Amino acid sequence: MMLKSHTGGWFLFFLAAIFPGAHLQRNDNSITPASDSEPPTAASMTYQPVLQPSEAVPPTGTYTLNDPSGRPCIKATMGVEYVVFEKKTWYFNLDPSRVKATGYCTNGDAVLSLTLPDNGASLQLTFKKDKKSFYITKMSAHLLPHPVCKSCTNKTYSGVMDHEKLFKTANGRSFNCKSESLLLMSSQLKIKLVPLQMQAFEVPKGQYGKEMECWADFNKRVIPIIIGAMVVGLILIALMTFLIIRDRRRQGYDRL
Repeated sequence: MMLKSHTGGWFLFFLAAIFPGAHLQRNDNSITPASDSEPPTAASMTYQPVLQPSEAVPPTGTYTLNDPSGRPCIKATMGVEYVVFEKKTWYFNLDPSRVKATGYCTNGDAVLSLTLPDNGASLQLTFKKDKKSFYITKMSAHLLPHPVCKSCTNKTYSGVMDHEKLFKTANGRSFNCKSESLLLMSSQLKIKLVPLQMQAFEVPKGQYGKEMECWADFNKRVIPIIIGAMVVGLILIALMTFLIIRDRRRQGYDRL
């Protein structure tokens, strides 16, 4: 084996001496040839949201926006979930660490846009202000997720709610809702906000003002109290009825 290897080496050396322009390449199985195509780098890859078959609580993020003078004019704390209907229900939660918040504020109008890298998903809130209150008059959203199967094509889910008065709140106060707010954007897309706290136009020192409770939270808090009071009232009525009947029976026995 050693003799054969050396003989082959001398033969190659002899060829190189005769043909100076020849390029010699050693045949060694331990060396892997370089691939013609390099693996994709992070810079060349695009971001696409991945839909999930099961629902999970979305992470909560706080997004702020300043007016041209540098004062906070919008502050929103919320978890955002996209609910997609495509033969079955799929879910996608907005990751606050990937979100870029942009927009603008004027005296009567303001816009807050939340966008993922490569425009994979977005949520835009348009605020309106009148003399006593502010509210969201328009909400638009879109989602360009990774196909749910190998044969599926890319599809964008989008929708808009316009000419609304969502989450109406007195100026200088914040709208607060711990219960979920489910908004129908289109036949194939819903947006769920949970929890939700927001304030627009007037956000002194970037801090929320006095909270205005949503109806869902109010009902969750008040209805058990009402039901409890009704149960106690029924028990008292039943007890009083029992005592009255018992006293009448005793009076009837005394007459006999």
